[in-house]
Amino acid sequence: MRRVNGVALISRAISAGFGATTISGTVASSSATQHRLLQAGTFSSCSRSGTLWCSGRSSDGIGQSNPSAGTVCFSNAASLAQDTHAKECQSSDKFHPKDVVLYQYEACPFCNKVKAFLDYYDLPYKIVEVNPMNKKEIKWSDYKKVPILKVDGVQMVDSSDIIDTLYKRINPESPTLDSEEEKKWRRWVDDHLVHVLSPNIYRTVSEALESFDYITTHGNFSFSERIVAKYGGAAAMYFVSKKLKKRHNITDERAALYEAVETWVDALKGRHFHGDSNPNLADISVFGVLRPIRHLQSGRDMVENTRIGEWYSRMESAVGKSSRIQA
Repeated sequence: MRRVNGVALISRAISAGFGATTISGTVASSSATQHRLLQAGTFSSCSRSGTLWCSGRSSDGIGQSNPSAGTVCFSNAASLAQDTHAKECQSSDKFHPKDVVLYQYEACPFCNKVKAFLDYYDLPYKIVEVNPMNKKEIKWSDYKKVPILKVDGVQMVDSSDIIDTLYKRINPESPTLDSEEEKKWRRWVDDHLVHVLSPNIYRTVSEALESFDYITTHGNFSFSERIVAKYGGAAAMYFVSKKLKKRHNITDERAALYEAVETWVDALKGRHFHGDSNPNLADISVFGVLRPIRHLQSGRDMVENTRIGEWYSRMESAVGKSSRIQA
């Protein structure tokens, strides 16, 4: 009885914290507990641009990139120097917000899209980790999903909209936000790439436990909540992941992940980045949603069995260290 209650508790808790949304940002219609489990299973509870995991990016306690989990070495020093220069050129002389606060779940891929953007453009930001059990940290807001970004007191929501708004403020003289090709790949991230992630991170019992250990270690959980979440959540999401496979017509989880990232590598057409010499918003979006899985078994397998490693390493260098500051 205790085991059943534990799974039920974490299922309700995660569903309360991780409300999945459609790609247009509209909450998916369903009040059933099963649907709520699916929300958590997609690591979803971030806003559009979002699925959960929501608990974060592959990072350490203050948001720095985690070099463990088989980070690929750079091919040569010249490449590293070029990529570092690419980041340095992005600083804006016209946009200097005084207070930027990101309300997030540490492993949320959509929160990580926003963080990758902030890091790349060297915009200092503070993090408020939202407790998915009660969301007390965002009770002040009518918007109950993450990411939420406050810029000098002004609320911004939905990761893609946040990035669009910030990009325009950084580049006010830019005639267009991004090209049609760039937009297409940003939509691909939200419509396809994120949907292959959850079936992979919960693919086996051991991978589900690994994932929830990461979530509960980095998330805003009490000790008791962490224990219930890790074991109850891992058990629940292992079974939910099987339904997610069916929902998204996935036969082989790893094959779907490998195919997705190989599709992205093909889109590079031999360039260092989709944006050519510098990353564009499509590069940042793909990198952001992949970063939370990088330290997990699925991420290690992804790098070892596809061609994504060199691009991912260049992106790590281009994005650089986290711009996060302590609150």
